[in-house]
Amino acid sequence: MLGGLTSELDRIAPRFDIHASQVQILQSPTEFYDTLKEKILHARSRIFLSTLYIGKTEHELISTIRQALQTQPNLKVSFLTDALRGTRESPEPSCASLLAPLAAEFGPDRVEIRMYHTPNLTGLRKKVIPRRINEGWGLQHMKLYGIDDEIIVSGANLSNDYFTNRQDRYHIFASKKITDYFADIHRAVCCLSFLVQPRNGGGSSSPQSPSFILEWPDSNPAPSPLANPNAFVKKASLILSPLVKPLASSTKQAPTSSLAYDTAVYPLSQFTPLLRPDTSTEHPGLIAVLKALNADGYTASKWMFTAGYFNIHPELKSLLLTSKSQYGTVVTASPWANGFYGSKGISGLLPPAYTLLSRRFLESVHRAGQGSRIELKEWRRGTVGEPGGWTYHAKGLWVTLPDESDPSVTLIGSSNYTKRSYLLDLEVNTMVLTRNEELKRRLREEQEWLLEHARGMTLDDFTRTERRVGVGVRVAMAIVGL
Repeated sequence: MLGGLTSELDRIAPRFDIHASQVQILQSPTEFYDTLKEKILHARSRIFLSTLYIGKTEHELISTIRQALQTQPNLKVSFLTDALRGTRESPEPSCASLLAPLAAEFGPDRVEIRMYHTPNLTGLRKKVIPRRINEGWGLQHMKLYGIDDEIIVSGANLSNDYFTNRQDRYHIFASKKITDYFADIHRAVCCLSFLVQPRNGGGSSSPQSPSFILEWPDSNPAPSPLANPNAFVKKASLILSPLVKPLASSTKQAPTSSLAYDTAVYPLSQFTPLLRPDTSTEHPGLIAVLKALNADGYTASKWMFTAGYFNIHPELKSLLLTSKSQYGTVVTASPWANGFYGSKGISGLLPPAYTLLSRRFLESVHRAGQGSRIELKEWRRGTVGEPGGWTYHAKGLWVTLPDESDPSVTLIGSSNYTKRSYLLDLEVNTMVLTRNEELKRRLREEQEWLLEHARGMTLDDFTRTERRVGVGVRVAMAIVGL
């Protein structure tokens, strides 16, 4: 069965064969942060960080990177964030103003700061849409943290809550070939992004003089997405399309059945806003695996799917509901573990909106006659904003094949598996398939610590007073859908 899945995925995406010992799974936000800092301090040649944003107060992380640059004269650092999210607070302190002093101190040859801007938000629309909601038109959402010949693939951004009390997933691949591949993805998006330049020597910002400027370099191979979005997308397609295709047969590594390898890693990318035609691989790759669960041979299989913001794409939802697996578990954030819990304004409507979506999913489970085989669980560890309160941001899939007790397939990365993920944002995931018993055991342990704070939900739970969703939330959801 594993061979059947690899044969299908080989037609969709690049494949890298490694040994399970090259995969490390981290458990907690603090372990993620400590590991990231340690690897940065020991970096010798390259650091590339692709993320939605870096928290504007992450001075310790920046100090760690500065120390590494001072220690290793050959070290080069490249940042890729989103332009809308990374400059949202400007001219007040922001991600851009945090990073600009590094470029001023070490020069453009050693520190590169890039910010991607969606081609979907231009002209009059860009002028009139408020900053607080303009991110709804598309973001750079990849989470890739490469240091020398290792890459951390995660769904976590680089800010304090992701380092302390926001549960996510974190896989480290100690493979030069995989790291080189993701470095190519990083560089490709960088050359399609704005360059952040320090202003006035990179000093502190003020309303009159921010510490940075966004510049579209002449060296970029495409015109600015703000000046000519159609030409920008056309050139982006030429740059990105070769990277997401399966590897040519002449360059493929030894097959997974080789004794030298026991684990296959498929990078799956979703670059829909930048590809014409759309040759993205994440959605097709996930669909291929979920369709397999609908085959008769998988009736004894089990799966677990999780997304902190549960608004699953209709096609994925349909395949989960019709799966022939023996048992399936969906894990999502409780309203009290939602990152927007207690927020002011429109974002404060999101926790009840996700509650309504969870209820609708559970209703769909029962309508499909799957109530005994598919369970919805909510993750909660305290209450957001209170001492000891955590948020939940983990995303992914695990599949346990028939006659096995531990998962041999997992998907991890940045995507929330929503319509938005597949239409507007830049996403990267990795699909991992292994026949190594030790790695399977570690994947099961990853499931167990995520389930430790998860509780099964029934339809009766959604009828409680604190779960009622007002008309305002329903109207807002309809508007967002439009």
